[in-house]
Amino acid sequence: MAAARLYQRKWVLIKLPIAVAAVAVMAWLWTAWLPLPPSEISLSAGRADGVYHAYARRYAELFAQQGITLKVLESEGSLQNLQRLRGTAQPQADLAFMQGGVGYPPAEHDGGARLLTLARVDIEPLWIFSRLAYVDSLQQLQGLRVSLGPAGSGTRQLGLALLDQVRLQPRDVNDSELAGAAAVDALRQGTLDVMLMVSAPESQVVKSLLLAPSVHLVQLRRTAAITERLPYLQTRLLAQGALDGNRLPARDATVLTSSASLVARADLHPALQRLATHVAGQVHARGGVFHHPGEFPSLKRVEFPASDEARRTLIHGLPWLEDRLPFWWAQVVTRLLVICLPVALLAYWLARMLPAYLRWLLESRVTRWYGELKYIENDLTRDHLTGLDLTKYLDRLNSIERRMEAFVTPAYLMPRWYTLRQHIDFVRMGLFRRRGR
Repeated sequence: MAAARLYQRKWVLIKLPIAVAAVAVMAWLWTAWLPLPPSEISLSAGRADGVYHAYARRYAELFAQQGITLKVLESEGSLQNLQRLRGTAQPQADLAFMQGGVGYPPAEHDGGARLLTLARVDIEPLWIFSRLAYVDSLQQLQGLRVSLGPAGSGTRQLGLALLDQVRLQPRDVNDSELAGAAAVDALRQGTLDVMLMVSAPESQVVKSLLLAPSVHLVQLRRTAAITERLPYLQTRLLAQGALDGNRLPARDATVLTSSASLVARADLHPALQRLATHVAGQVHARGGVFHHPGEFPSLKRVEFPASDEARRTLIHGLPWLEDRLPFWWAQVVTRLLVICLPVALLAYWLARMLPAYLRWLLESRVTRWYGELKYIENDLTRDHLTGLDLTKYLDRLNSIERRMEAFVTPAYLMPRWYTLRQHIDFVRMGLFRRRGR
């Protein structure tokens, strides 16, 4: 009987295969359904002398505390960061700081990977510095020597968008190829008329230009029309002394601002999205010139879709395990609880239930034979039994014995098996006595 043979070798034929299958299922789920996050990712952060490159180094320190290597990539600006995130420029990046307006309008993009916003992290002013004191409108830039920012930067994209608002093209200005420190030196020396720069207020370059006696901070007129057409821009007041608590700027100024966001590839591991959002909260939670403490990070007015993981992290914080345990321990324990424990419990249940079911089958077979024997025994109590009836009952007893001989009896059933044989012999003797009457 197959069930009896299976039961007798249940450790080899039932429990061991279940254990092997359970381990295989755990391994498959661990690698395919809930894989561990990578131990190294990259962040494209801008120029090495910029504020966001300094932020990126702080990110790298906090990621390293959690056992993650964050490689900081220098770039020319937000456009190059966008291309790296989408995989259309090398080296590719998993995270990047993105200037407001780079992803506007949302429908216009160059293909590649889908992107998610993890958090808005800061306010970035558009600084327009000029050596000509009379400049107060974009139309006046026509014919001047203007630095619109390096190729691949968000500053250049924003500068071109502003020129387009007054129907100017790059050819209508003397578009200088100077950028960064070279443009600053040219502005101071008088070989450049106007410089556009999107940078955090903490930038030392901004402070040095505000202190330069021959350089003026341009305050544009009619900015309401610009912000109406370019909704990622806002007008904000830069109060006197806001940058150093004393003399920078020398008087109140109105500047256009955009927001800076931390953006990730949509295929970045969810745990790393949560960790990056948590780190952003540690780095950017302090107040700034244009925002109050705790205002950032946030997910208001984002240009790329907001990450669900980031939204939950900003609202509820990190999951309990990730908040209490080191990052890697939290990932391992999560998988032990979500994958290994349920599969192990199911395997344990099957390893117990299948042998129990086989045992029930074997015991029910013996019980049925006892039932047949009891039926014959009851019939023998009748007074009128013919010889044909007695022969029929003897055949049935012989049939039970043949089936018992083919039955592979487990050790624990041997006492009942031998007892059944004795009972069969006892009933057979009763039949013989009835036949001999």
